[in-house]
Amino acid sequence: MRVIVQRVNRARLTVNEEEISKIGEGYLVLVGYTEGDTQEICKYLVDRVIGMRIFKDENNKLNKTLLDVGGEVMVVSNFTLYGNAFSGRRPDFSKSAKFDVAKPLYDFTVEKFRRRLGKVATGVFGEHMHIDMSNDGPITMILEK
Repeated sequence: MRVIVQRVNRARLTVNEEEISKIGEGYLVLVGYTEGDTQEICKYLVDRVIGMRIFKDENNKLNKTLLDVGGEVMVVSNFTLYGNAFSGRRPDFSKSAKFDVAKPLYDFTVEKFRRRLGKVATGVFGEHMHIDMSNDGPITMILEK
């Protein structure tokens, strides 16, 4: 499982020009799955994301977590995180988990975020989505297990 976390001031997700979800200050979390990923891996990475200290404290140090600042989360599936663009001109997505593996893991990941945070914004699994966001910092973290 690969996760890209972007600290954002805001994010808005649309499908076919219809707004699906939006958040204010918090994290835009892109998640990708590969064969062999498990619910245990999802739990681990959700905990890591929520516990990251990448918000500034009163001394301008990155010491505050998402919970400390009352931030929001948008979780969006992204199979291209396992794309390989190092051979040829067309990316190879063969390491990306197939729909029947990835969709249940995505649903599980979203549910884990909801249990910890309450409200969670999401994308639409398998759809072509547009995300308009303001990256804060920019701070972007890549996590993988």
